[in-house]
Amino acid sequence: MDGESILKVTGILLEYLVPTLKIFGFTLLFSIPLGLVVACLKMCRIKPVSWLTNVYILIMRGTPLMLQIIVVYYALPYIRMIEGLPDFLQNLLSGIDVASDSFMFNAVLVAFTLNYAAYFAEIFRGGIEAIPKGQYEAAAALGMTKPQTFFRIILPQVIKRIVPASSNEVITLVKDTSLANVVAYAEITLKAKQQMMNYSSLIPLFIAGAFYFAMAMILTFVFSFIEKKLNYYR
Repeated sequence: MDGESILKVTGILLEYLVPTLKIFGFTLLFSIPLGLVVACLKMCRIKPVSWLTNVYILIMRGTPLMLQIIVVYYALPYIRMIEGLPDFLQNLLSGIDVASDSFMFNAVLVAFTLNYAAYFAEIFRGGIEAIPKGQYEAAAALGMTKPQTFFRIILPQVIKRIVPASSNEVITLVKDTSLANVVAYAEITLKAKQQMMNYSSLIPLFIAGAFYFAMAMILTFVFSFIEKKLNYYR
C-alpha cells in the first residue's frame, strides 16, 4: 500500500470510529448501574434472589461474549417461529428488520450490557464487602438512615477501592467492541477486514489496532488522573 491508500483507509476507519464509540459509551451507561443492582441482589438475604443472581453471573462470566452476541442476535428470528404467540407480539416481531443497523446495534448492546454488568457486579460487591462493618454501626449511631449511610459514607469509599479493577474492565471493553463484527455490525474491525481484502494487505488491520491502542492509552491516563484525585481518602 502506498501513502495515499493508507490515508484513504485511515479516513474510512476514522469514519467508523463513531459506531465503535457508541457501543463503548452505551455499554458503560447501562452496565454500570445494572452491575450495582446485580451486586445488591447477590448480597440480598433472600436466598432465591441471590441464587438466581449467582446463576446469571456464572453464565455471563462463564461463556464467551462472542457467543452471547450471536445468541441475542439470532434469538429473535427463532422467537418469531414459535407457534401460538399472541397476535400483538407477532405483529411487533414481524415489523423488525433483523438486517438493519439499528437492530444489530441493539442486539450487540444488550449482549455487551448483560455481560459487563456481571463483571461490574462482582467488582462492586468486592468493594462494598471490603468496607468494615463498624462504619455502618457508626453511621447508625449518628442517626443516619441506610440510604444516607450507603451514598454518603460507603459509596465514596467503594468508588476509591474499585477504580483500578474497573479501569481494567473499561479498557477491555474498548477492545471487545471489535466482537460486534461477528453479526456484521459496521465498526472499525469489520471495515478493516474489508479493506484488508480490497488491498490484499495487513496494513488496514494495523491501522485499526492503532485506533484501539490510542483509545486504551487515553483511558489509561484518565483513570490514572481519577486515582490521583481520589488519593485524599488515604
